[in-house]
Amino acid sequence: MIIDPKNVPEITGSKYPQQFQYAVAGRVKKRLGDAAGLQNFGVNLVRLAPGSCSALRHWHTRQDELIYVLEGEVTLITNSGEQVLKPGMAAGFPAGDADGHHLVNRSNADVVYLEIGDRTDGDSANYPDDDLIAKANGNSWIFTRKNGEVYES
Repeated sequence: MIIDPKNVPEITGSKYPQQFQYAVAGRVKKRLGDAAGLQNFGVNLVRLAPGSCSALRHWHTRQDELIYVLEGEVTLITNSGEQVLKPGMAAGFPAGDADGHHLVNRSNADVVYLEIGDRTDGDSANYPDDDLIAKANGNSWIFTRKNGEVYES
C-alpha cells in the first residue's frame, strides 16, 4: 500500500502519566506503519522540536526497536553515555537488553527520524531514571510505579 506521510495524522503527547508528559512536549509522530495496514511491526515518522525527547529513558523486555535519523542531529543517551547521531545513522535496541535509551534534541533545529519496533505480546518497558514501569495491555499500556502501584490516568 502506498501512503503519503503528509496525509497521515500527527500525534502529539504521550500515554505517560501526567507527571511525565513534560519529556515529550515537542514530539510529533506519524504512524506510517498503521497507515499502511502493518500488523506485526510499527513504523513511526517522528519530529522532535529543539529541547524535546523521544521518550523517557527506557528499555523493552520483549520488543525490539530501531531508529534511523533522517534530518538534524540528535543525542542518544544510553547506560554507556551520550552519542550524537546524524542523518544516515541508526541505532538498534534488542529486546531484553537492560540498556535504557532515549533521544534528546539539544540542537536549535528539528530532528526527524524513523522509529521501527515490533509488536510482540507481553512486553513491558522499564524506565531506569523514573519510578515507572509500562506493561502492554492489548493495544494500550498500564503504567505503574516500580512497587506495582498503578498510576491514575
